[in-house]
Amino acid sequence: MAADFHPTILRLETIDSTNLEAIRQAKVGAKEGLCIVAREQTAGRGRLDRTWQSPKDAGLYLSLVLRPAIGMNSWPLLSLTSALAVSDALVRVCSLKPDIKWPNDVCVNDRKLCGILAETIETPAGPAAIVGIGVNLKRMALPDVLRQTATSIEEVTGSEPDTERVLSEVLRAFGERYDVLQSSDGFEHTIREWCASSSYAYERRVRVSLENETFTAVTRGLDRDGALRVETDDGQIRIVRAGDVTALRAQAE
Repeated sequence: MAADFHPTILRLETIDSTNLEAIRQAKVGAKEGLCIVAREQTAGRGRLDRTWQSPKDAGLYLSLVLRPAIGMNSWPLLSLTSALAVSDALVRVCSLKPDIKWPNDVCVNDRKLCGILAETIETPAGPAAIVGIGVNLKRMALPDVLRQTATSIEEVTGSEPDTERVLSEVLRAFGERYDVLQSSDGFEHTIREWCASSSYAYERRVRVSLENETFTAVTRGLDRDGALRVETDDGQIRIVRAGDVTALRAQAE
C-alpha cells in the first residue's frame, strides 16, 4: 500500500492558472502533494485547450503535484481517480448524487459541476503528474452562455457552500482514492468504482468527437488504462483515449 497522501497547500490570491503554477513548482523540485489553491485564475485551462471561467471566489480552483508510484502507462487512471474523489466529496459535503461523464467531468442533472485537467511533465526529479480540479461553487461562476450545460453547488442545493469544507473534503477523498489506486489491485478497483459511479460506462448511446472524425456508438465499459470502449453502429469495438463524448437521447441519432 502506498504511503498516506499528505497535501501541502499553497494559497494564492490570483494566478494565471493553478495547473501552470503547479508545473512551474514541480520543475523546480516541488514534492508530491503540493496543492496550489487560488481565489481567482486569469487564464484558467480546461481539457482540449479550452479556457475555464474562474471568477474570484466563485469556484474552487486547485492543482496537485503528483509523483505516482505506478507505471506511466497507467497514469491516465489519475483522471478517473480525481473524478471519483470529487464525487465522494460532493456526496459528503452537499448530499448530492453526482454522475461522471467520461473521462472526468462531474455532473449533476446532466450539467457540468466540475472539470478536471490532468497533465504529465518531465522534471529534474523525474516525471510528474499535475491534476487540476475546478468546482463551480456559486452561480456567478458561470457566464450566461454556459448555464444550459453547466451548474454550481449553489444552484443545485440552494445555498452557498463552505469553500474550505469543500476543499478539505476533496483533498481527503483524493488521498483515499489515490492510495487505493497505488495498491495491489488498485487499477481494477478504480475502474470498477468509476463504472459504478457513471451512467456513461455501459449501454449509453453517445456521439464521439475525435480530432478528425465524429461517430455514434454505444458505450461498453473501460479499458485497463481508463480509455472508453465503444461499439460502433457496424459492430466494431473502438477504444477512445482522447476526445469528447456526448450522450444522445434514446430517440436521437
